Amino acid sequence: MSKILVTGCAGFIGMHTCKHLLDNQHEIVGIDNLNSYYSIDLKKDRLKNLSSYKNFTFFESDISDFLSLEKIFINENISMVINLAAQAGVRYSIENPNAYINSNVQGFMNILEACRNQSVKHLVYASSSSVYGGNTNLPFSEDQNVDHPVSIYAATKKSNELMAHSYSHLFNLPTTGLRFFTVYGPWGRPDMALFLFTKAIIEDKTIDVFNDGNMVRDFTYIDDIVKGIVRVLFKPAEPASYHDSKNPNPSISSSPYRIFNIGNNSPVQLLDYISAIENVVGIESKKNYLPIQPGDVAETSASTDKLNQWVNFYPETSIEYGIEKFVNWYREYFKC
Repeated sequence: MSKILVTGCAGFIGMHTCKHLLDNQHEIVGIDNLNSYYSIDLKKDRLKNLSSYKNFTFFESDISDFLSLEKIFINENISMVINLAAQAGVRYSIENPNAYINSNVQGFMNILEACRNQSVKHLVYASSSSVYGGNTNLPFSEDQNVDHPVSIYAATKKSNELMAHSYSHLFNLPTTGLRFFTVYGPWGRPDMALFLFTKAIIEDKTIDVFNDGNMVRDFTYIDDIVKGIVRVLFKPAEPASYHDSKNPNPSISSSPYRIFNIGNNSPVQLLDYISAIENVVGIESKKNYLPIQPGDVAETSASTDKLNQWVNFYPETSIEYGIEKFVNWYREYFKC
């Protein structure tokens, strides 16, 4: 039986995606290197949510190791791939850029080669809203120029899109990149704003508020993200004889290649987001206002029209509901 490979399966988005697919009876092979960028215990606890499924197989492996990766593709008869493995974090990419090149560029190259060699039916991969850089033309649209990233992390994600297009064009490999917009929810990453703010407020510590609070984000709840990922996975662009095709619009790829924003399409002021956390926790935060950090952008907002048209994607989760679900998980997980 053919299987779906999910890389980064012990990650935040990876775990939720795997669980959804497993609940729907799909055979899932998960890969994760369990690196120490943040708590390995949290990653292992996420894996516990998956290990009870008989239709789940896990390999502790790194996508930057091509021989190990190719062996998994061959032995497990991989049919489709969701590549979520990456070195995450905008600010950390300034401190340790080599980690991003190793995982996000070399690792992604290995994924493309393994997909090509095994004739994978569809590769869905994580891009990021960070590719829009300092663009101030809101909401961000896939038709806008993304040639000016403002962080190494963003540059690696832009490179993934370019590499994927090359493989789609040269080898007829269907690829779809998803530009995620500030994903949040239970089991989220400890370096993300919601986790940091909730922890600090509960512990009566000061939170750092960058750009003096003048930040806007298109916060997107994890269940909406997973819904989009899965719908896209089962609707790849059709392979075609594109080398000979007549393309009336050269700005649109005639290869089996797609890029979509996946966001909430409802941006929120950072201070309003913090207020929503305070309301759920029941404690007013202590704030330390700071300048904007290198690599950060002041505002993000997603146009999701193209994704709506492709797979009928409409996010349904309110900020209030999503934050409440996270805070409830946080209190239960950390017993506080």
